[in-house]
Amino acid sequence: MLLLLVSADLHVHRFQFVLTRISVKNLELLKTMGSLINTEEYKLRMVDWMTRAVQISTEAFDDMLPPGEDPRWEVFLDFHKYLEQAFPLAHATVKRTKVNHFALVYEWKGSDSSLLPILLAAHQDVVPVDPQTVDQWIHPPYSGYFDGEFIWGRGSSDDKSALVSIMATIESLLEHGFQPTRTVVLAFGIDEEAFGKYGAKYLAIELEGLYGKDGFAFLVDEGGGFVEQYGVAVATPGVAEKGYLDVRLQVNSPGGHSSVPPVHTTIGLLSEMLVEYEKHPFIPYLSRDDTLYGLFQCYAAHAPGLPKKIRKLVKRSVSSQTALHELEHILFKTELYATISRTTQAIDMISGGVKSNALPEEAYAIVNHRIQTHSSVEETIKQDGDRIKGIAAKYNLSLEVSGEPFTDASVPSSGSIKLSPAFGHALNPAPRTPIGPTDIPYQFLSSVIKTAYNTHRGLEGSGNIIVAPGMSTGNTDTQYYWNLTRHIFRYNHSNGGETVERSKGTGAHTVNEAVSIDGVLEKARFFVTLILNADEATTF
Repeated sequence: MLLLLVSADLHVHRFQFVLTRISVKNLELLKTMGSLINTEEYKLRMVDWMTRAVQISTEAFDDMLPPGEDPRWEVFLDFHKYLEQAFPLAHATVKRTKVNHFALVYEWKGSDSSLLPILLAAHQDVVPVDPQTVDQWIHPPYSGYFDGEFIWGRGSSDDKSALVSIMATIESLLEHGFQPTRTVVLAFGIDEEAFGKYGAKYLAIELEGLYGKDGFAFLVDEGGGFVEQYGVAVATPGVAEKGYLDVRLQVNSPGGHSSVPPVHTTIGLLSEMLVEYEKHPFIPYLSRDDTLYGLFQCYAAHAPGLPKKIRKLVKRSVSSQTALHELEHILFKTELYATISRTTQAIDMISGGVKSNALPEEAYAIVNHRIQTHSSVEETIKQDGDRIKGIAAKYNLSLEVSGEPFTDASVPSSGSIKLSPAFGHALNPAPRTPIGPTDIPYQFLSSVIKTAYNTHRGLEGSGNIIVAPGMSTGNTDTQYYWNLTRHIFRYNHSNGGETVERSKGTGAHTVNEAVSIDGVLEKARFFVTLILNADEATTF
């Protein structure tokens, strides 16, 4: 089998095409599996697998107590029973371990222990459905309804389609007598939608204990997909991930009776600070080692529909700061690109006061930050303090940031402001996955993506889809997996442009979540291609 590997060298800013020859041991099986995925019988089987998975409401809430202490976890046992019934051969053959009660590890042992295993991750949990929105769903959120094209329901897209595709691949390969040379490990978390503190966090400890630090060749978890843009399809596996920080902004001042109010209550003071936040958001900027810059390098080289002005700027920006700034100005007119390139802030919670005729002694807000890759938790909270220290001085309020005085502590104050991390969850940006021309896992994944994409559409050649570095706007379970491998890829192999109808929506975290059966079958094709090719590779 001959696979074409494409990557962008972000250090020298040029493109290289690398050919590597893989043995043909699994070629016939790959063809057989490809033909199987094309059949109506397999399609209906996948519909059944997906429908039953969606019908189990594995909701993860932010306020859940640890597994074993909260009855809301018990629904995951129903999901485990479903997996056992749906994929009997996998459960009879592959070793399964339950971690922290409900998270799952599957170890499909290979015959060659000298080869590093690969790790495929997904999560069992889904975002809770707001009871007030149930009547807005075209089909009930846990119906798993199949309309002939789309499967509807919470979790259909995020992330049960990936989990089911992985399990379907294992089951089908076993049915065809495949036994791996390279070990394949699966890790299925239970609370990715609630920071992963009971699922992926414990899975990481288990997996590092089994395989050691850097014990995996690479890891694939949910993340970017592919879209049609500028006249070409582009896949963007996530090779970086923003940091995360919730900040509690709290204002305290003396209370009293509302009939004798001060000019500003704590709620008024807090409001002025929040206005200051939104008047002065973090400034985005473009760097040559950003994933966004790497993406547009790829567009400039391969996308026929890229505007000529942008193409010229990308090429000039390799050595020209002026061109880089001009490119930045153009790209950041697109809000998504600006969002990716800045630390974001979202004022998501606010609280203050207990009674209408009593002055509030305390008011607070929670501000959520997704920290851009060149920054840190420490720098972000310091910048928050810098933005409101003028208001603190204006109203003679003491300011404390992360427990340390930010204003002169010896000066008497009329009240206080405290800025501190909230909820005990702060995360610096992830280490970058290496993506140079000599970084074989990235090269390998690129070839798998191109092969799966082309095969699913009956296409030939290497120019139908390009692979470029990407970064999702949120965090995934991979935040706990940094020790397991340097080669972490956040990639779903799903069509980001897929939709039922724009008026109906297919929101992953909102009403009318849905996934096309063709998209699920293509995911299965991707995992088949990945497992069978990784099984033959000897360079990682």
